[in-house]
Amino acid sequence: MNDDGRPSPEALLRQASQEGRGRLKIFLGAAPGVGKTYEMLSEGAERRRAGVDIVIGVVETHGRVETEALTRGHEIVPRKAIPYEGRTLDEMDLDAILERAPTLVLVDELAHTNAPGSRHPKRYQDVEELLAAGIDVYSTINIQHIESLNDVVASFTRVRVRETVPDSIVEAAEIEVVDIPPDELIERLKAGKVYLPQEATRALSHFFSKSNLSALRELALRRAAQAVDAQMLEHVRALGVGGTWAGGERIVVAISELPGALGLVRATKRIADAMHAPWTAVYIETPRAQTFGEAEHRQLAAVFNLATQLGGDVATVPATSVVDGLKTFTAEARATQLVVGKSARSRWFELRHGSVVDRIVRETPGIAVHVLPMEAGTAAPTGRKRTGDWGSKAGYAWTTAMVAGVTGVASALFHILNLGNVALLYLLPVMAAASLFGLRTGLFAGIASSIAYNFFFLPPTGTLTINNPENVISILVLLGIAFVTSQLTSRVRAQADIAAASARTNAALAGFLRQLTSLNEPVALARAICEEVGRLFDVRTVILVAEDPGLAVQAANGADYRLETMEMAAAQWAYDTGAPAGRGSGTLAASEWFFQPLRSGERTLAVLGLAREAGGDPVRSDQLPLLMSLVDQASLVLERARLEVEMRDVDAVRERDRLRAALLSSVSHDLRTPLTSVMAAAAELHRGVTPELIATIESEAARLNRFVGNLLDMARVEAGALRLRLEPTDLTDAVAGAVHDTKRVLEGHAIELDVAPNLPLVRVDPQLLHHCLLNLLDNAGRYADPGTPIIVRAEHRFGMLRLSVIDQGPGLPPGRENEVFETFRRLEGSDRAIGGTGLGLAIVKAFAEAMGMSVEASNREDLTGAQFSLCFPVALLVRDTDGANL
Repeated sequence: MNDDGRPSPEALLRQASQEGRGRLKIFLGAAPGVGKTYEMLSEGAERRRAGVDIVIGVVETHGRVETEALTRGHEIVPRKAIPYEGRTLDEMDLDAILERAPTLVLVDELAHTNAPGSRHPKRYQDVEELLAAGIDVYSTINIQHIESLNDVVASFTRVRVRETVPDSIVEAAEIEVVDIPPDELIERLKAGKVYLPQEATRALSHFFSKSNLSALRELALRRAAQAVDAQMLEHVRALGVGGTWAGGERIVVAISELPGALGLVRATKRIADAMHAPWTAVYIETPRAQTFGEAEHRQLAAVFNLATQLGGDVATVPATSVVDGLKTFTAEARATQLVVGKSARSRWFELRHGSVVDRIVRETPGIAVHVLPMEAGTAAPTGRKRTGDWGSKAGYAWTTAMVAGVTGVASALFHILNLGNVALLYLLPVMAAASLFGLRTGLFAGIASSIAYNFFFLPPTGTLTINNPENVISILVLLGIAFVTSQLTSRVRAQADIAAASARTNAALAGFLRQLTSLNEPVALARAICEEVGRLFDVRTVILVAEDPGLAVQAANGADYRLETMEMAAAQWAYDTGAPAGRGSGTLAASEWFFQPLRSGERTLAVLGLAREAGGDPVRSDQLPLLMSLVDQASLVLERARLEVEMRDVDAVRERDRLRAALLSSVSHDLRTPLTSVMAAAAELHRGVTPELIATIESEAARLNRFVGNLLDMARVEAGALRLRLEPTDLTDAVAGAVHDTKRVLEGHAIELDVAPNLPLVRVDPQLLHHCLLNLLDNAGRYADPGTPIIVRAEHRFGMLRLSVIDQGPGLPPGRENEVFETFRRLEGSDRAIGGTGLGLAIVKAFAEAMGMSVEASNREDLTGAQFSLCFPVALLVRDTDGANL
């Protein structure tokens, strides 16, 4: 809370975060056809005539001639074509706009869902990227597309839109309401200016009824007013300007643990509804709250729950007094209306303690104070003995000892001290007792010191008679110092307790968030939430998530939890409605557990359950603010984890789409060549069969078979369906068989075999090794320079056997050698970019790793060209074939 004249640090930080960002202006309408796009284009034209660099990112004219005319003269960034399920969809080209970098861009239909394959799933996310780049944006939206109003609109229109925009986007934007009366909009609809005639007739009988349009119009105007009010408050907080700034009504109700607080909340709800104003229920937590028992905490929890159910915000403000806390909170909230309750108090009580209501009325100028009568009586007995009011026995004992000690010291030094100095000595136990043990103990110390001072030192000694009236002043001073010191000490102690409680809360929140942010896996996050909440509140905790057919436990802080039918019903209700349920709430209170939904926007992510071992309410009312802060943080972290999972899924889908596109492109190109040869050879068969034609057909058919085999092999690798049949294999035979099968591909290249016959056998799958060698030889034959030799070399050094296929050609780009093993990768600027599907080397790597081998790619050191090597570790070398039993 800030004093008047001091800017709010939070508001200044939020303003600083907007530096360098573009500004968003939203043209808000109640329904389609009110002229949002027309108004946006008109204002854009004015800005263009004023010299602003402006482009159209996307505008939907819906065939309206007057709207189409306004687009002329504007620079239009061409849309981006995105293929989807055999069709081509046009979307805003975000990259082209970012590269163009205009001052202002017009983006219609902010709630639009982008086509699959776009960078962002929603258009408002594209707009966020434009704003982050410093580009201003004009956009349009209808009121039913705002997330928080989606349910409200659906309740009376019977139409639920699926495309929504988060409220945070609207709250950060400048709002201009585009409004026309419902009758005029209906006339436009009948005239065919919104929909086609047959569609307009159907719309008039459903969505576009006059009652619906009137309600939508009211929602749009009210939402715009709320956004303007919030922006105004943010601005005055950043400037540190005082006052209520009553552009709109803002209501605060002061609640307490008394039974009448429930009636205050209901009355405030009625006042807020009549004024269409937001309202907040605030509890001022004074030091007196430390003496509350179970009944008072339960009453406060009921008041908080009722305020939440009725749509109000709740807040708890620690303060030394109710009046000070209310003054601070109402000033920060810029409240215009304050609702307080007045209990029936005796005149004697008000004379002794004063009237809180009277002080509030006097000390809160500029605020309308509603004073409502509260139910007679007080809260239920707490069951606790309030020892703090009268002090403790130990305090009185220590005070008596201190007074006796000072009396002894003064008696021993009385021959060198006068009465004034003795009186000063008695100030020590008075101040100590008042500081350490409170007001009444301090007064006791003053009285005891006065009696001792009078009895032992004032003449006549040994009696309580005072001969000199001046000594009466000394006794009164002792009592006055005791009273003042105890009052000051009590105030300092209360402030220290408040500061300590706030520090504990902040430390708990910081530690909780620090632990959660280090985790990403949902189950680990849920387990950490359960453990931390259970430790902070000393309760059993459990987190439930949705699973078919209902909720299932994802994590708990112990294995001894038990959820019966009643508990599961309460958890399901909390998940379905997004409101608390169970013990201590207003729904299914017979449950032993209290369930709090973890929500993000309109989505319920999980349900947090709390229960106490010995029964009773799991969370006291004074702990509710901390619990809600922890719930908000946990919801944000769970939402982050959910989005990360979704992004990984999206990335996987994008990668599959990329591979699919690359596959179609490569296969269509690489299969066409052998097919052409086969078809040409088949056509020549009509003229006569020759050995060359038969060889061509056989060779190209084998080539086609290898392509199809590569596709099937890659599918087996990605599906994890490889089945290894390991057996000792002679590399000399394996190389000879592979060279024989690729002799057609290697035609024109001399094959130099440098494979010693005494090499050890290797424990591999012969079929997979044969596929590896075929692909390596095929790769070498396709990319080696014509007429150059291809070398197959086997080396056995330092316990590892290396089998290499070496060609002579341009080689591989330095530093990017290993990229050739990626699926469908063909490196530009190298010999690996010539033809091919890009599958062969990827299959070599996958098969080699499946057999426990590794594969390497490098450039030759003696000549230009590439070298691909299969590396067999010691574990795959067979020393004793007789003992091998595979």
